[in-house]
Amino acid sequence: GAGAAGCVAYTGASAVADTKEDEVVTTVPECFDCLGSYIKYHEEISAQYPNIDILPLNSQALALHTIIRDKGTSRDDFVFYSNRIIRLLIEQALSKLPFVPTVVMTPCDVPFYGFEFRERVVGVSIMRAGDSMVAGLRSVAKGVRIGKILIQRDEDDLEKKAHMSYKKLPGDISRRHVLLLDPMLATGGSACLAIDALIKAGVSEERITFVNVVANPEGIERLFREHPKITIVTSFVDPGMNEMKYILPGLGDFGDRYFGTEEDQHGRRTYTYH
Repeated sequence: GAGAAGCVAYTGASAVADTKEDEVVTTVPECFDCLGSYIKYHEEISAQYPNIDILPLNSQALALHTIIRDKGTSRDDFVFYSNRIIRLLIEQALSKLPFVPTVVMTPCDVPFYGFEFRERVVGVSIMRAGDSMVAGLRSVAKGVRIGKILIQRDEDDLEKKAHMSYKKLPGDISRRHVLLLDPMLATGGSACLAIDALIKAGVSEERITFVNVVANPEGIERLFREHPKITIVTSFVDPGMNEMKYILPGLGDFGDRYFGTEEDQHGRRTYTYH
């Protein structure tokens, strides 16, 4: 169950944490079926929440997550491999939108029966970390409009209560399907404020898709409790959270690592296919 997945996750985290920066973990218990445990945990989450879509987890997807979670990964590699995951998430989110049948003529003058997009899309990033996902959306949705929402947390508050500081949305957003972008879903406070702002702007819940890299069950539960008709598309669900409201095993502060503003720029490890 969830507890078993959590034990597997924490075992991996502690093994990495005990190594020096340039060391690679090579000794893993024979019973350590991390892929199978993660898949089972994701299946349990999906069964509980029908409106969540967790990317299929295979060896390659888990390898990508291993790289971005490694505290020794260089910033260039963190950005590169995060972008690969984000691109997969965007494609999956777009596949959930309505399509209509159409027919085109091929260069061989033979009809081809297929689908075409029906919905007009807008991306809305929850600044700053959400900005990391905008390029991935623009790479597959040519000319897409982008809105911005700035939500700041009170770092001195144990609950990390959030408040909205800024928003700029397209004037016709109520007639579009919104992809709400934020890589980390912890308590759900920022995401719920952003969804509230979209609803006030005339967007219906069922036309909001929250696109996210790593989610926590607490945030998932809150989003669906307050906004049951939205859709969540994520690539991984981590079971834990510490007293500072950081997801565990997690990957640290996504925005700091992506934009290079973390205090400790110690990551030097690079990953290649050769």
